[in-house]
Amino acid sequence: MASLPAPTDDRDQTRPPLFIAGGAALAAAALILWVTDSMAVAAGFAAAALAIAGIAYLVARQIPAAGDEGGTIDWSVAHTLAEMSGDAIAVTDRAGRLVCANERFGTFFPGYPAPPGLIVGEVAAAQLGTAGRAAWRDGSASSGAFDAAGTKLTAHVTRIGDSLLVWRFVGAAAVDLTRQAQGLVAGPYGDRLGLAGMMVALLGPDGRVRAANRVTRLRAMGDEGAMIEGRDFTRFLITDNLGIVRFEREGLSGTPLRVIEIPFADGDNAPMLVALLDEEPAMAHPAIGDSASAHVRSLISLLPAGIALVGGDGRFVHMNDAFVRAAHVNAANPPLYPGDLVVREDKGALADAIRRFATGSAHSVDMTVRFAEAPDEAVAVSIAAARGLGEAAVVLSLRDAGEEGRLKRQVAQATKMQAVGQLAGGVAHDFNNILTAIIGHCDLMLMRHAPGDSDYDDIQQVLLNSNRAAALTRQLLAFSRQQTLRPQILQLPDVISEVSNLLKRLLGETVELEVVHGRDLGPVRADPGQLEQVVVNLAVNARDAMLAKNPSGGGKLTIETFGVPATEVRAMDDDVLPVGDYTAVRVADTGTGIPAEVLAHIWEPFFTTKEVGKGTGLGLSTVYGIVKQSGGYIFAESPKGQGAVFTIYLPVHAAADVPAKATATAKPEQGDLWGSGTVLLVEDEAMVRAVAERALARQGYTVLTAENGEAALELLETCDKPDLLISDVVMPSMDGPTMVRHARRKYPDLKIVFMSGYAEEQLRKSIDLDNVAFLPKPFSVQQLAEVARTVLTAK
Repeated sequence: MASLPAPTDDRDQTRPPLFIAGGAALAAAALILWVTDSMAVAAGFAAAALAIAGIAYLVARQIPAAGDEGGTIDWSVAHTLAEMSGDAIAVTDRAGRLVCANERFGTFFPGYPAPPGLIVGEVAAAQLGTAGRAAWRDGSASSGAFDAAGTKLTAHVTRIGDSLLVWRFVGAAAVDLTRQAQGLVAGPYGDRLGLAGMMVALLGPDGRVRAANRVTRLRAMGDEGAMIEGRDFTRFLITDNLGIVRFEREGLSGTPLRVIEIPFADGDNAPMLVALLDEEPAMAHPAIGDSASAHVRSLISLLPAGIALVGGDGRFVHMNDAFVRAAHVNAANPPLYPGDLVVREDKGALADAIRRFATGSAHSVDMTVRFAEAPDEAVAVSIAAARGLGEAAVVLSLRDAGEEGRLKRQVAQATKMQAVGQLAGGVAHDFNNILTAIIGHCDLMLMRHAPGDSDYDDIQQVLLNSNRAAALTRQLLAFSRQQTLRPQILQLPDVISEVSNLLKRLLGETVELEVVHGRDLGPVRADPGQLEQVVVNLAVNARDAMLAKNPSGGGKLTIETFGVPATEVRAMDDDVLPVGDYTAVRVADTGTGIPAEVLAHIWEPFFTTKEVGKGTGLGLSTVYGIVKQSGGYIFAESPKGQGAVFTIYLPVHAAADVPAKATATAKPEQGDLWGSGTVLLVEDEAMVRAVAERALARQGYTVLTAENGEAALELLETCDKPDLLISDVVMPSMDGPTMVRHARRKYPDLKIVFMSGYAEEQLRKSIDLDNVAFLPKPFSVQQLAEVARTVLTAK
C-alpha cells in the first residue's frame, strides 16, 4: 500500500481545492437557477460539477507519490460521486485502460469500452483520440459533437495528475429530460393539464407522437386509452380556408383550436411540446374588418411588385397596378379567375395550385406560366396562402414581371442569336466550297462553248443560279458577322445620299421618301457598300408593310440622321447601349407596324411573315449582322397604332483620318490574265482543288497541288521554289497560316494568296503575316486568274 501524505499536508493542500471547486459549482448552480428559474436544471448542473470535483479530489488523494510502487486505489467513493452526475463519466489510466465509470456511461456505451476506443464511427473516434492526446499535453480538451445511442454527445477530457484522464460525455441529461417529460405528459401531471382544458403532446423531430395526455387521445382518436405513440400528429388535425385548426375526427364543425408550439430543447433533433387550447368560434380567426381590408388593399396597391389577392372561391379579390400591367389585364373587362389570364396549357396547373392553397396548405410554391397576351414570355408566379386578409385566401405575386425579367429575355435572345449566327456561318463556309466548284466548272465549260451553242444557255442558267446562291451565303455571313468588310471613315449623310436615287425607284411613285440630316455629325468607320445594303433592306421591308396596309399605294418613309452625345446616352440608361458618342440613323414608316409577338423574332434568319415564295427571311437578319459587325447597335420599335421604327447607332470614329492602304496593283485587263511560273496550290477540298488547278493551268501556269499543309511542306523539300503559293486557311492536320510560316523559313520572300469561305476579319489573327493577299470563296475562274496575276506582278 502506497504511503499517503501527512494529515497536515492533506488538509492544507487538498481540502482548499475541493472547497474552491465545490463553491464554484454551487455559485454556478445559483446563477443558472436565477436565469432559468428551474430548480431541476440547477440541481443537475450542481451535481455534475460536484461529482467531477469529487472525483478529482479523490484521485488526487489516492494517486501514489512519485517513486512509490505497488500503490492501490480505492475507487468506490469516486464511483459513487460519478453516479451523482447526469453525464456519462469514465476514468482511464496512462495505458488507456478503463479504471472507473458510472452507469450512464454503460447506457451509452454497452460493454464499458475504454475511451477513446468507443464504437462511434471513424470520424468521432479520431476526434476522441485527438482530444485525449491534447488533454495529456495541455491538461484539458474537448471533442466535436458525435452521435451515440441516438443522442448528440460532446466529450470533455481532464487530466488528473500525471496518470489519469477523466472523460465526461455531455448530452446524456437531455435524454433523461426527454424521458422525464414523456412520463410527466402521459402521467398524472398530464391529467391535471387536461382537467384545466389543455391538450398536450410531446412530438419528436419527425413530427411523430412520443407521449400525450388522456384528453388529447380522447379528442384525437376517440379513446383516452388508444395507442397514439409513433403516429404522425399532423394526421389528427385539419385546417379550413381561413386557417382555423380543428381535430380531423371532429370535422369542420368541430371546436376551433389554438396551437401553441413550445421548443423543448436546443438542437435540430430536439423534441417539441405542443399544447392545444379550445377557442370560441368568433375568436378563432378574427377577420379584418372592411376598414382594415381597405388599408391592406391600399398598401398592396403601392407595392412595385405585381400582387393579386384571390378569394376562397378562386375569384380575384384585388390586384394592384403592377399586376395589371405585368399580366396584361384589360382594365375595362377584368377577368374573374386567374386562369383567364394564362394560355390554355397553363390553366389547369394554376387552378389546381390556387385550389390547394385556398383549402389550407401552409407553404408557398413557385410556378412558371405564360400570359395569353404574351405567350412567348414565361413569368414566374409565387402562390401562397393568405391568413388574416379577410375574404382573400391566396396571394399571387409576379417575381419576374419587371426589369429582371426584361434583362433575362435580352440575354437569352442575344445568346440565341449568337448560337444561330455560329451555325449560319459554318453552313455558309461549307456551302461556299460547293459553290466554288460549281461556278468554276461552269466558267470552264463556257470557255468551250460559244453563244448560240445548244448547251450555252443551260450553262448560263446554272451559273446564274449559283451566283444567286452565293448571294444568300453572303447574307448568312452578314448575319453571323463573318463576312469580309472593307471599312472606311465616312459620313452617314453621304451614304444616305448615294442610295437615295435607288430607294426612290424601289419604293415607287406612291410612297413618299423624306430624308432629314442632322448637323455636325461625327464620322463613323464602316463599309459603305454594306451600309447601303442595310438602308435598302429596311426600305424594302417598310414598302411591303405600307402596301399591306394600303394596297392601292401611299405611305411615307422617313430616313433621319442625327448625333447622340454621351450625355444623352447616359440619360437613356439603356443596359445594352454603352455610354459614348454615336451617329445614328432612324428609318420610320407608316405601315402596319410589327406585332409584339413578332418583334422578338425579327432578327432571326429565315423568319418571315410574308407569303410563301415572297421572302427569304434574311433581310433583317442581314441588317442585324452588318450593324453588329460594324460595332454598332440596332433597335426596333413599333408604337401602338403607328408603323415600325428602326434606329441604328454607330460609334463616332474619334481617331484622325488614316488614308487607306494602297492596293498593290490595279486589276489587270482581261487580255493580261495569261501568266507563267510555278504555282503551289494547297486545298483540302478535292472539288475546289481540281477546278482551281484547271483554271490556273489554262492561264499558262505550272501547277503543283497538295491536299493539306504537311503534304505541301514535303513537296517544297523536293521541288524548286514556286513563284506563288495559293492555300486554303482552315485545313485538317495543319492549317494554312502554320504551313506558310514554315515555308517562309526556307523562302522568306515567297508570295502568298489565302482563300477561304470564312471572312477575312474572322481569320485576320491567324493570317497575321506580311505580303499576303486574300481571295474570298466562292470565286470564279476569272477572279482567281486576276488575283494570281496581280500578286505575281506586284513589286
